[in-house]
Amino acid sequence: MAAIEIPTDLDAVLDAAWAAARKVPGYLMEDEARLLGTIAACVPASGAIVEIGSFKGKSTVMLAKVAEHYGLGSIVAIDPHNSPELLDHQVDPAASSYKDFLRNIETAGIASQVEPHRAYSKDVSAGWNQPIRFLWIDGDHTYQGAKTDFDGFFPHVSPNGVVAIHDTLNVFSGPIRVFVEDILRSNQFGAAGFCHSIAWSQFRPQDGCQFQEQRARLERVAAPLIPFVKDDKELHGLTKLLFKLTRSRVPRSAVSPSKWASMLNSPDKG
Repeated sequence: MAAIEIPTDLDAVLDAAWAAARKVPGYLMEDEARLLGTIAACVPASGAIVEIGSFKGKSTVMLAKVAEHYGLGSIVAIDPHNSPELLDHQVDPAASSYKDFLRNIETAGIASQVEPHRAYSKDVSAGWNQPIRFLWIDGDHTYQGAKTDFDGFFPHVSPNGVVAIHDTLNVFSGPIRVFVEDILRSNQFGAAGFCHSIAWSQFRPQDGCQFQEQRARLERVAAPLIPFVKDDKELHGLTKLLFKLTRSRVPRSAVSPSKWASMLNSPDKG
């Protein structure tokens, strides 16, 4: 794979994109948002940028602002907008984040840069036939939900494309299991890492085995989290403390564009 080139104006583009995205309600941290923008701008693959789980549009705005600047096409934003984790259906059975989502992408000036699908990912993936350069998964965090999101779209990820999953280091069963079991343990993937609660890896079917030890190092610290979150239940007391101690062993600091590029270019940069 050729060395990744970082656009000279990327920092300014990320600053502007975050200035718009930070105004949108959501659970994406600045360092996470900047990583998403970096991946969108720099991933050395062709195809669409697909977002599974949009909520009110925080990551959508971040990605769309970057995509608009670099001419990367529309963000495919998939979400039924009825999340039981984020909306109170006991108060309002018809609660939906869709109107807020549409308003927020309109306010950010990127509505024309977004292709919204108010649907479950399995319904969209059933008819999907396009290559994907960046697959961003932030949908149903149960194991079945995350596995369905991954399995439905992963077959379309282009070689050298990237898969990223949110909330892998929070108390949810799906994101961490899919990342460990389907990505870190697979020689189809190359460089991998964490940024706060985002886990990411590059799809390298041609030479992923070169990154096996780098992925194995991550697996050794990430896999022990799975027993804590397997039931998707809130943790308390000693169990909660042990989970936090285990999580503290996972390297998850912010990743600069140059650091991210160097990780993709070298198996030893992990």
